[in-house]
Amino acid sequence: MTKTFMMVLGLITALILTSGVDAADRLKLSSTTSTDNTGLLAYLLPKFTEKTGLRVDVIAVGTGKALTLAENGDVDVTLVHAPARERAFIEAEFGVNHRTVMANAFIIVGPQADQAGVAQAVSAEAAFERIAQSRVPFVSRGDDSGTHTKEQAIWKTVLGVVPYGKRWYLESGKGMGETLTLADEKRGYTLCDSGTYLKYSDKVDLKTLFRRQSDLLYNPYGIIAVNPARHPHVNYLGAMQLIGFMTSPEGQKLIGDFKDKLGNQLFEPLAVPRG
Repeated sequence: MTKTFMMVLGLITALILTSGVDAADRLKLSSTTSTDNTGLLAYLLPKFTEKTGLRVDVIAVGTGKALTLAENGDVDVTLVHAPARERAFIEAEFGVNHRTVMANAFIIVGPQADQAGVAQAVSAEAAFERIAQSRVPFVSRGDDSGTHTKEQAIWKTVLGVVPYGKRWYLESGKGMGETLTLADEKRGYTLCDSGTYLKYSDKVDLKTLFRRQSDLLYNPYGIIAVNPARHPHVNYLGAMQLIGFMTSPEGQKLIGDFKDKLGNQLFEPLAVPRG
């Protein structure tokens, strides 16, 4: 073999070894925009990296896209909030070791004037019905996210269909923060997770108009490792380390301690029973 060939071969071998080590030190996480917009991941993940040495690359999208990335093996682990879709994901054997991590609530926010009288509604369905009757703008996420999935389910209960094509029904096609901004501009309503609203409440004039303790508006988040039997290349051990951290007493305390600047708790930890 020539000296040049040996040098090239050595370089290729070094690159392969280096990339393998780097891959083992990194973890790809698909998650919802709410965990990103609230700042929760920016708060938690550096602590995880400090503890384990694993750096986490976050892809923040709607739940539907987050699960698709996991199905395709483009990430190692996913953190989403749509229980029915999570169950389907597990049953199709795309994911393993599902754990419920935390929860917040869905709320309906809108303008102070509340032309639709949402604040007087006795249920979320009644609130949506008032919005439809008043024809005040409603801004949907329209992005196949967990919030969008919940909103569609409520519309189907109220109207039998999602009101696509109605002049008052708008779709942002974006994350929760941008959707709140558009609803504010249109002086309309939207369905939002409570954590993101608390984070953005000082940036918009929208008010919490409907918030009730009910199963319908309960918003749990689950973390799932991508099934290594389907995608052998995934960093399964790293995924399990992240799941372990998020559901450990330490991780759960960090989640419970995470608050906005006014001291409001953004997520309720669920993995460790409270004493």
